[in-house]
Amino acid sequence: MRKVIVVLLGLVFIGCKSAQPKSSENVKSEINLILDNWHKAAGQANFNAYFDVLTEDAIYIGTDPTENWNKQEFIKFSKPYFDRGRAWNFTALERNIYFSLDMKTVWFDELLNTQMKICRGSGVLVADANGNWKIRHYVLSMTIPNDNTDEVVKIKSLIEDKEIEKLKKGE
Repeated sequence: MRKVIVVLLGLVFIGCKSAQPKSSENVKSEINLILDNWHKAAGQANFNAYFDVLTEDAIYIGTDPTENWNKQEFIKFSKPYFDRGRAWNFTALERNIYFSLDMKTVWFDELLNTQMKICRGSGVLVADANGNWKIRHYVLSMTIPNDNTDEVVKIKSLIEDKEIEKLKKGE
């Protein structure tokens, strides 16, 4: 009888332990793995692994001012890159992760090593009903060294002045 009680108490203890909420460090590790694998999937042109991480209502904002896509638009843009066997290859150099008190929303920023040199990514992940993390929003930006801003603005002005006028007119 004593053995049965010890076994039952052990099972209760194990059950209670697994029901405890995840620690912030566990969530950070999980998010790091998801984001690292997401970037890796693009480098390997693994279409399903890359796009399955996005929520159905996900938004992806790229480096060009015209690149503000919902998931389906982003898929349409990206598919030719994946079809050729290699999309883009980003690896995190640094990442900061923050989370809501209920641990159901995470936001992050990261510096990335890319073919465009250092870029900054930032985004939001949400936990679905099953506790799986999905990317709902992602923004990719190119970084510009402060000492080179004037040179870059000169180059951008030739193209972006026209875009600014279109946006002002609501086109």
